[in-house]
Formats: sequence, structure tokens, C-alpha cells
Amino acid sequence: MGVVIPLEDNKNKQASVKPLVDLTLSDMERVNQLILSKAGSDVQMIPEVANHLISSGGKRLRPMLTLAAASMFGYEGDGHIKLATSVEFMHTATLLHDDVVDESDLRRGKSTARTIWGNQASVLVGDFLLGQAFRMMVDVGSIDALDVLSTAASVIAEGEVLQLSVAKNMETTEDDYLQIIRAKTAALFAAASEVGPIVAGGSKADRNALKSYGTNLGLAFQLVDDVLDYGGTSSDLGKNVGDDFREGKITLPVILSYRRGTPQDRAFWREAIEGGASDAANLEKALGLIRRYGGLTDTIARAKHYGTIARDALAPLPASPWKSALVEVIDFCIDRVS
Repeated sequence: MGVVIPLEDNKNKQASVKPLVDLTLSDMERVNQLILSKAGSDVQMIPEVANHLISSGGKRLRPMLTLAAASMFGYEGDGHIKLATSVEFMHTATLLHDDVVDESDLRRGKSTARTIWGNQASVLVGDFLLGQAFRMMVDVGSIDALDVLSTAASVIAEGEVLQLSVAKNMETTEDDYLQIIRAKTAALFAAASEVGPIVAGGSKADRNALKSYGTNLGLAFQLVDDVLDYGGTSSDLGKNVGDDFREGKITLPVILSYRRGTPQDRAFWREAIEGGASDAANLEKALGLIRRYGGLTDTIARAKHYGTIARDALAPLPASPWKSALVEVIDFCIDRVS
């Protein structure tokens, strides 16, 4: 099942992450080597579980943001390599934990670690990766970078708990939901971006610009993921389409459709999400309601709004290939639904 969502102002040229990939290529090779090194352990199960997810084909956008944000301010050391690796380990740990909480069976087209090694191993290996991440942050020797990333780790955990507390609650508001994704997703994008100018010795204004960029890019990224769950493909999303519905997750397309619907429509959503009636027929009906009430198009509009804020955050910074690549990443994230 797939739905093509037309974007307004379609560009002839599809935005790409390739400029960012090309600019960070040599540094990312060093990051990948460090990932493999730091994921190693004499406890055999640890590298098995870690490498299962680490090698599963993610774009590694977050560590590339760290590398680019440091390089655009002229950084020439190697601290950004350790910080970028720390960011990727934090992200991988949250995925391992998320799959346990969500009882997910598929991640990036492969069986999740929890389905192969069990929930306990997934949680504990996630904890190991977090520990390794903090060790590398300490090695860099920047208290400010350590503060930003450790704060992000705490905020992400708060977001996970907040999402759990409103799970399957159809009275969740849009403001509630934005608070969740600001913590769960945007916090790491923001931290990954902000530690670049920190390690490069950038100004407070530079830090604030990259933090704002990362926050709003992360919000846009997550909102597009929400759309793809109801209107994309498994290859777009990295998991089964409709997983959010089957897991009873409250996302923005659902919130908008529920609040705009008739009493009968709202009764359906309560039965499907709160009551667990999430079979294929109800998924099809849910998709119809989301389309009818503009749940996908309006979520895309919200994503574009945050993308514009991210773009404006970088506007005062000097022109450079790094800045251009970071701006194009915004369009790339949003164009995933075109």
C-alpha cells in the first residue's frame, strides 16, 4: 500500500544528501573505523548485536551533521570524529531500546536485534553503546560538548517515557506530540549539530545557529517519517509501513484526523488505537480517514514550516560548500514524501 503525496512548488531537481556525503566522506571513513573498534568487546554477543544494527544500511545523517558543522568553522583536529561516533552510538542505542519498547520486528528491512537475541540483550547492548559514547566524549576533553550530548541523552529518555505515558491515548494533543518528538528525535539532531561549532571554537551565535538548525531539521525529519508510515514504502521508512498504526502510536496524521472527524470517526480511532483493533481492514480505513481530513498534507505542511526555520537559522552564516550541503539536507528530508 502506498500513497504519493504531491508537494507544492516541486523542484525539477530532487534534493539530495549526496553533497553532504561527499564532503564528509574521508571523515566518515574514520568514523566507521572507530565505530567498529568501539563496538568491539570480549563478550561475543555485544559486537554481534551492535554490528547487526550498525551495518544495516542507515544513512548516518546525524554523525555527518557533526562532521559538517565542525568543518564549516575550520576545525582541523580529530575530536569531531569521536563526537560524531558518540552521536551515532547514542542513536543506535535509542533504536535498540525503541524496538524493545515498541515490540518491533523489522528495522531497515532486517529483523530487529530483539527478535534474534531477545529484549534483554538489546537493552543491555544499547547501554554498552551509551557507555562507549560517553567515554569518547570524555576523551575529546570538551566540557561544553559533554554537557550538550549528555543533556540530549537525558532529554531523549524523557521523551521515551513521555511517549509511553500517552501511548494509545486519543486525547493526545498536537502540542503534546510536538513535545515528544522534540525530545525523542530533535534533541539528538540539535546536539549533533551544536557540538560541531563547540569543538571548532565557534561563537555562542554559531552554536545557537546550529542548534536551531538541528532542532528544526529533526522536527521536520520526524514529521515526514510520520507521513511515510501511512503513505510510503518499507524501503522509504526502514520498517514496515503501518507499524505506527499497528503499535497504537499517536502521530500527527492520526491526531489531526481524529480531531477533525465526526463522532463516528473518533469512535473508530478509539477502537483501533486504544482498543487494539489494528488489522489490515482497519488500517485501510484509517488511511482513508487520514486522507479525507488532510492528515498527510497538513503534516507535510508542518514539516515544511520547520524546514524553513532550519534554513533561516543558517542564513546569517558565511556561504560555503558546508552550509550549502546542510541546507540541501533540509529539502532532502522533506522531499522523501514526493
